[in-house]
Parts: sequence; structure tokens; C-alpha cells
Amino acid sequence: MLHYGDAEEDTGVPPIETLQKKIPVADIKGLLTGKDCPHMKENKGKQTKEQLDLAFSITYDVEDSLNFIAPSRTDFCLWTDGLSVLLGREMSSESMRSELEILLSMEIKLRLLDLENVQIPETAPVVPKPPSNYNFCYDLSQTEQ
Repeated sequence: MLHYGDAEEDTGVPPIETLQKKIPVADIKGLLTGKDCPHMKENKGKQTKEQLDLAFSITYDVEDSLNFIAPSRTDFCLWTDGLSVLLGREMSSESMRSELEILLSMEIKLRLLDLENVQIPETAPVVPKPPSNYNFCYDLSQTEQ
């Protein structure tokens, strides 16, 4: 279920009990972004490019939709990727692509390491006891005799 309702902007996350309206995720028909959104078509020419880039709509009926403008590009990517996954679609945001690139580059670096015949333990090694003192420097003022 996707719970929604009106909330004040600076109140933080509202409790779920205050969000009386809800839509089953199975009833969501589509996810529209940018100028395809109904609220962007209605206000054509009145919105900025930034608003247009952050707009998305959830369609759940022939004529009904929930319309949003995300506060930031990161929030837009999180919402659209999350809804896409719930709808069984591919994630397509630039943040997903950059995070995937980071993971793939890490995998390549790990594969390039020479790990043949190296046994990787299943459990972490035991942490040794701390030293009796932390005086790790050598006193050079003392002359050796």
C-alpha cells in the first residue's frame, strides 16, 4: 500500500495514522515523469525547467493520478527508482547508473587482485588484547653503552 495525504512542509515524516488515503501498489498503472505528467501539462509554460525535471506522477486510474515535484534530484531518483522496482520495471535514474558503475569498478578491481590459492576465512580473526602501554617511540637521547 502507498499511504498519502496532506501534511505541513516542515513537520518531518507524518505518522502513518494521519495518512488516511491509500493506493494498493498492484493498482498503480504507470509512472510518468517530466512533461508527460498531468500537472505539468496543465501548467504548461508556468513551470521552470527545474520543476519539470523533478516532476513525476503515479497513475492508478484512467483519470486519477498522484502528482509530485521532488525537493531535489536525489529524492526524485529515489522515488522513481523505488516505484519502478515496485512496478517490476528497470531503474533508470542517473544515480542508479553511477552507483552501478561504482559497484562494477569495485568488482573489476577485486577480480584483478591475485587471490589464487588464498584462503579467505569465513569468520573475522580474533582481535588481540591491547598493549600494556602505548609508548611506541624509541628514546634516542639514551646512548647505548
